[in-house]
Amino acid sequence: MSPLQNIEDLDQQPQLRHDNHAGVRMRLSKIGPVAALALSGVGLWLLALAPLGWRMGWWQYAFGLYWMMPVSGLVAAAAVILSVLTLTRWRSELRLRDLVMLFIALVLGAALVYVPLQYWHTRSTFPPIHDITTDTASPPRFNAVLAARAAEGANDVENRDAQLAQMQKTAYPDMVPVMTALPVRRAFNEALHVAKSMPGWIIVAFDVDAGRMEASHQSRWFRFTDDIVIRVVGDELGSRIDMRSTSRQGQSDYGVNATRIRAYKAALRKRIGVNSSE
Repeated sequence: MSPLQNIEDLDQQPQLRHDNHAGVRMRLSKIGPVAALALSGVGLWLLALAPLGWRMGWWQYAFGLYWMMPVSGLVAAAAVILSVLTLTRWRSELRLRDLVMLFIALVLGAALVYVPLQYWHTRSTFPPIHDITTDTASPPRFNAVLAARAAEGANDVENRDAQLAQMQKTAYPDMVPVMTALPVRRAFNEALHVAKSMPGWIIVAFDVDAGRMEASHQSRWFRFTDDIVIRVVGDELGSRIDMRSTSRQGQSDYGVNATRIRAYKAALRKRIGVNSSE
């Protein structure tokens, strides 16, 4: 090889390096949008599969809720990071189709990251209680739903220790019965009417003479079932209406049972004309 050819090859090397670098940039700018969109799709798939597998009996709810959901958030976070990186580093080389894919991946990924973070925040905010009642000394007892609870391997509802009662009083001091001057039978009928009107409640059984009714409610996503029992008894001023709401699965209810009791009490007070301070 002649010295002149060697000089020409050396002159061409910077151009070759520049062309290779440009080729790599072009490939990355094309791969980035597709990879980000694919990652966000995987995150969405994991999030949808988590409750489906529990409902189909493929795995325990804890695997879907405490493992698959966080993993979906991590995958979605990777999609967000890749979207931002692609937009900031290769913005000038992106076509309209690439920008659309990145926008979808960014928005979907951010939403998927929010879901497990919100669950984690809610869980850390509320105490690990899944059984809430307005009468911690003598909670209303379940009867009609016990067979369904046993078939599902649900939490025990027969034994409430003193620590649970104290935790509830600290976290939810507003869990008190509804007191009314109405006679017991009238109070029961009003309580039953309100229970039938509560969104998502399924009345399982009621007994006017015993002054007790039971209902169930399923969550929208994981289809967790919570059971409700309402007890109406007479006292010296009229009637006392107590309520109990408990989850079949899990140690923490994310505050759902207390929220349900508040909603029912508010609707009942409105119907029978009892002030919230009473």
